Amino acid sequence: MDVHTTAPMKLPALVDRYAAKLGLRRVVIYLVDLQQRRLTPLLGGDQLGVDDSLAGWAYRTLALRVEETSSDALIVWLPLVDGVERLGVVGMHMDALDAARLRRCRTLASVLAMAITSKRAFSDRFVQQARTEPMTLPAEMVRALLPPRTIGCDRVVSTAVLEPAYRLGGDAFDHSLTESTLHAVILDAMGHNLASGMTTAIAMAGCRSARRMEAGLPELVKTVDDVLAEWLPDQFCTGIATELDLADGVLSWCNCGHPSPLLIRDHKVLDNALDRPGEPPMGTPARLAGRPREVHRMALEPGDRVLLYTDGVTEARTTGGAQFGLEGFTDSIIRATAAGELAAEALRQLIHSILEHDTLGDDATILLIEWRPPS
Repeated sequence: MDVHTTAPMKLPALVDRYAAKLGLRRVVIYLVDLQQRRLTPLLGGDQLGVDDSLAGWAYRTLALRVEETSSDALIVWLPLVDGVERLGVVGMHMDALDAARLRRCRTLASVLAMAITSKRAFSDRFVQQARTEPMTLPAEMVRALLPPRTIGCDRVVSTAVLEPAYRLGGDAFDHSLTESTLHAVILDAMGHNLASGMTTAIAMAGCRSARRMEAGLPELVKTVDDVLAEWLPDQFCTGIATELDLADGVLSWCNCGHPSPLLIRDHKVLDNALDRPGEPPMGTPARLAGRPREVHRMALEPGDRVLLYTDGVTEARTTGGAQFGLEGFTDSIIRATAAGELAAEALRQLIHSILEHDTLGDDATILLIEWRPPS
């Protein structure tokens, strides 16, 4: 296919031209929205629910689903995945399915996922397809800096969600992989306005600059401390910077005035497992810190999940006005992880559970790391 030279919104037409050669009636590409609730056809049309459709089942489980239509035709639903990042699904309409045709369908889904990933970097249309309401300027600025929602390899997955999706203020996350290490950071800037977004942007740039120069965690945090002190001396942000050794599962982290991470093992939150003494937020002058940033370490067990979150999660209010709190949060975590869902799906269900019953008064960001070394 001439997929590399095709304009983004002409991708479905290109696919349709090749569908007959693959033994298909037609192919429909669906992209998931920002909050992972709806699947929208790339060319417009009826949306499908992620939680209540066969297409959504394929998205949630990253597995094949076959649907029989009223005209005795078949729709083969396959997830669109870039690495471990879920983009949407593709519905392939056909008269019959056999092993050879299924192989061709899987190959087509892989090619489409790569094409969408490359083209959405410069196509506002793809961005618009993923939105269901207008976005504020601070949120637009922060989201432009974010990495893919989910990254990973055969040893680790890191996935994150942010709410309110269209009205973010100062929350953000970042994660990156090398051959040996997962790097992840969560940030919560003071306030909920454009200045908060600028604080987050500078802090994230400082983290990336230090990381790409192979700085250790104390040096990384110092870079952020210094750049905020120089350019935004009246601003600061809390955060946690982490490194996970992919070989032995040792988690290292610096906690800068942030809620302690949570450790999930065997579908249970282990009380105080990662609690450590707090330190000043990022951007606090070094003379107030009084000493170098402390690095904490803990060896994880295979299958462990580490949850980083901002205080907007626990400070959410129920419909009765009560604070959600850490206990309510951990109860929701247990429910979301008990079914053995994929990490990204468990996190999607977790944030939706919180939003369904509670009102956010601040940004709520959650980042989940799962260490899963080959057995």
